[in-house]
Amino acid sequence: MAGHSKWKNIQGRKNAQDAKRGKIFQKLSREIYMAAKAGGADPATNAALRLVMDKAKAANMPNDNIDRAIKKASSAGENEHYDEITYEGYGPAGVAILVYALTDNRNRTATNVRVAFTRNGGSLGETGSVSYMFDRKGYIAIERSGLSVDEDTMFENVLEAGAEDLETSEDVFEIYTAPEDFTTVRDTLEKDGYTLAQAELTMVPQTLVELEEDQQEQLQMLIDKLEEDDDVSEVFTSADM
Repeated sequence: MAGHSKWKNIQGRKNAQDAKRGKIFQKLSREIYMAAKAGGADPATNAALRLVMDKAKAANMPNDNIDRAIKKASSAGENEHYDEITYEGYGPAGVAILVYALTDNRNRTATNVRVAFTRNGGSLGETGSVSYMFDRKGYIAIERSGLSVDEDTMFENVLEAGAEDLETSEDVFEIYTAPEDFTTVRDTLEKDGYTLAQAELTMVPQTLVELEEDQQEQLQMLIDKLEEDDDVSEVFTSADM
C-alpha cells in the first residue's frame, strides 16, 4: 500500500457525493435492509448490519431512515429478494474497475452497467478479470489537524490495536487492516480517544495506473454514470487520481 492515498480520492469526490445525498441514502437503505433481513435486526449480533449502519451514519443518514430500513426487513415477505453482483471491467488506459451492485432485476442492472462502460471509454470483462488486482482491506483515516501525536506513536498504537499498516501524510493518518480485524481495530482506536474521519471495508488496488488529464475526465464520467444507477452500491478503480 506504500504511496497509495485513499484520502486524496475520498476528499476529491466528497462534494460530488454531497450533491447525490438523496440517492446515497436510498442505496444505503437497501444495504441495511439486506443485512438486517439476512442476519437479524440487532446490530450487536449482526456484524454486517453494524458495518452498514456505521457507513450510513458516516454519510449523515438520519436515524429515522436507518430504523425504517431495519423495520422493513423485519416485516418483509419471503418473495422480496435482492442479489449481490460484482461486475469487472476496464476504463481508459486499462484502469481496472470493480462494480458492486444490489439488485432485484439482474437483466436491468447488467444492461445499465454495460451501457455505462461502452459509452464512456470502458469495456466489461469476464468474472475474475480484474478482481485479483485488488485486496479487501479495512481502512481508517484519522485527520492530523489538532492531534498531538507523532508518526512513531501512532504507528505503535495502530499495531497494538491489530492493524497491518500505516500511511502518513501531512493531513492524515491512513490505517489498513485485515478485513476480519477491521471492527476490532476501529473500536480500539475509538476507545483510545481518536476521532475517525473515515472507517470502512474497501478494495485497495495493488498497483495504481496514472492517467492523462483527458483520461481522468473520461474515467470520472464513467464512474459518475455507474454511481447514478440505483442498483450500484460501490465502484472501485485502480486509477491514481
